Amino acid sequence: MPTAAPVRLRLRLLLPTLVALLLSACGDGGAPAGAGGPAGPGGGGMPPAAVGVVDVRPEAVAVDSELPGRIEALRSAQVRARVNGVVQQRLFREGSDVRPGQPLYRIDPAPYQAALDSAQATLLKAEAAAAQARLTAERYRPLAAARAISDQDLANAESARRLAEADVAAARAALQTARINLGYTQVTAPIGGRIGRALVTEGALVSAAEATPLALIQQIGSVYVNFTQSSAELQRLRRTASAGGAAAGSATVRVVLDDGSELPQPGRLLFSDLGVDPSSGQVTLRAELPNPEGILLPGQYVRVRLAQATLPAAVRIPQQAVTRTQQGDTVLVVGEGNVPQRRPVAVAGSSGTAWVVTGGLQPGERVIVDGFQKMMAPGAPVNPVPWQPGAAGKPPAAAAEAGAPAAGGPGGASQPAAGQGGAKPAAGG
Repeated sequence: MPTAAPVRLRLRLLLPTLVALLLSACGDGGAPAGAGGPAGPGGGGMPPAAVGVVDVRPEAVAVDSELPGRIEALRSAQVRARVNGVVQQRLFREGSDVRPGQPLYRIDPAPYQAALDSAQATLLKAEAAAAQARLTAERYRPLAAARAISDQDLANAESARRLAEADVAAARAALQTARINLGYTQVTAPIGGRIGRALVTEGALVSAAEATPLALIQQIGSVYVNFTQSSAELQRLRRTASAGGAAAGSATVRVVLDDGSELPQPGRLLFSDLGVDPSSGQVTLRAELPNPEGILLPGQYVRVRLAQATLPAAVRIPQQAVTRTQQGDTVLVVGEGNVPQRRPVAVAGSSGTAWVVTGGLQPGERVIVDGFQKMMAPGAPVNPVPWQPGAAGKPPAAAAEAGAPAAGGPGGASQPAAGQGGAKPAAGG
């Protein structure tokens, strides 16, 4: 068995090496912590959070109001049955364009053809009776003048003639009614437009008393969009139009679809179709829009952008930069020492996807748009970098924190980069 002397000898030789390694490790780990360093203002080594900012630049901005609206057809007509009968044939293609007077359905005409024939026979009979009564009255006139018959007989003959002529008129009216009812068996389009789906099929029994609906025709080459706005905003819109020398109905209206796309054709606001809701103070407005490609359909929900006014010196701020509460609208502005400061602002409306700010900001100031979730405690400085709306998913703030050279804002990212780069030389020394 080996003695204990060689073991103690090995431990005695290794002990100085272990102590040197421990001292070296403690020196490497403690140098940055005690240095306080330029990595951060608090000496913790964390760089300021990079945030995307936009510069305040006043400009002439058109103020828009974005309101919800519904599309309505310019003209619509419900095709209904006007006689009783069984539908024999559908004569149109669903979803197609029809012209006025185009046949749509054919109802069984047999009973109405028989009624027409009967009315014609009744008319012939009444005309024959009227002719006989007229001849009788003509014969009685000379006889009454010669005192061959009494005046009462002549009066009776004249009355019979007039009654026969009345029967002829009634028979002609009945014939016309029968002819009209026979014509109703051929259901035609009352207006031109696009027809929807068929509401009845061949073999269905339709009724004139119930006015059975057969189809719906709508004109959508131009459409209406109905939306509501407060009466105060409407009065301001009218004053703006009058101040600019524009007619009341010339305000521009644009429609935004559900996917966020805006139709290229603007519409025209109609002030004639207005009504104030006494319970809410809202005014129902109607605009007319061209719809040559049939993109807008009746009943479709859209957003309406209504041009309210043009402000000569306003600021467009991305919507995510503005915090809107019941107490007011605020933004975060990069202040002295790159410390964010909350600033109340006055929002006059919207312009596209941005808010229009008319007060609370000075030219040249920088407003924070993104990077809010990366900001430290209140009062901690930030690293402002230009905000680019097209860089979704990788904003400039994230690129700056990753160490991009362009992220060096004034007094911001350059100092943390120097602190991080200077740690190794300090440790090596």
